[in-house]
Amino acid sequence: MNFLVKSAVTLLTAGAVLNGAPALAQDYPTRDITFVVPYNPGGATDPISRQFSSQLEKVLHVGVNVENKPGGSGTIGAGQIMRSKPDGYTIGLSDIGALAYQPLINKGLVYKNSDDYQPIVKLSEQPVVLVVRADARWKNFDEFVAEVKSSPGKIRVGVNGLRTAPDLVIQQFNKVAGTRIVTVPFSGGGGEATIAVLGGRIEAMANSGAGNIGHVKAGTLRALAVFTKGKYEPFPDASPVGDAGYNATMGSAFYVIGPKGMPPAVLTKLSNAALQVAQSEEFRAFAKANVYVAEPKGPSEMKADIDQFSQIYTELLKFIDQR
Repeated sequence: MNFLVKSAVTLLTAGAVLNGAPALAQDYPTRDITFVVPYNPGGATDPISRQFSSQLEKVLHVGVNVENKPGGSGTIGAGQIMRSKPDGYTIGLSDIGALAYQPLINKGLVYKNSDDYQPIVKLSEQPVVLVVRADARWKNFDEFVAEVKSSPGKIRVGVNGLRTAPDLVIQQFNKVAGTRIVTVPFSGGGGEATIAVLGGRIEAMANSGAGNIGHVKAGTLRALAVFTKGKYEPFPDASPVGDAGYNATMGSAFYVIGPKGMPPAVLTKLSNAALQVAQSEEFRAFAKANVYVAEPKGPSEMKADIDQFSQIYTELLKFIDQR
């Protein structure tokens, strides 16, 4: 009899736990969320991370605490997010380089493709802008391209590191235009490349819009081109490379990701809240003021976006390896 009673109690307890699991997921979140940023404070990822997390706090009514985890070109922080417990309490920012490019060249990562983590929302893009000194001999992009084609290997363009978004889009331009622009990677980032172009040590620089706009407004640098299709509002005088017939429009893109295996109810609530933030007028105004291009996409669209970048990078690497 005692055995039967104990068995019944055990079954009832198990049933209560199982039946309560969806309810617990529906109650999410009940405590603060950690938002991992895989870069140092102060860079292009810092303002967008803090803006997003502060708005997400208002939507989910819990604290969202930013934790910087730099290193490995963004892969250390991304790996920390992916190894976290898939309960919705650890998410974070990543960019297209860490998610789509690094797995192609770094086989030691904990992830290989977009199937190995949970896409949550795409936040924005940041086009790459080509700038020269204000007194440079080229007055427009056509003149620059003409000299690049007539003097292969002579024009040097500074970038903020080897195989970063600016470096890769210049390589993409070389591929589609049949040119030989030489990229000069600076380990100190865009600031070091800026000093080099201002000092005349290199002919041009490719960098994010945020890294250029101050000097362009001050009149020390001139924007020749932006690697997009269509005008880039912060740089109205820059020629859109895509509109000039060159399919070289890769830039930086920023995403929110989480570990794979979140309960469906948690993922739904989190991704809906994240998309609400990304689509809000407040976030769009922030993006515009800080030279980002708001590009809100939910999990499935975001996954397709990353997979497309991965295919482009795969083909681009073949081209780079052959040179």
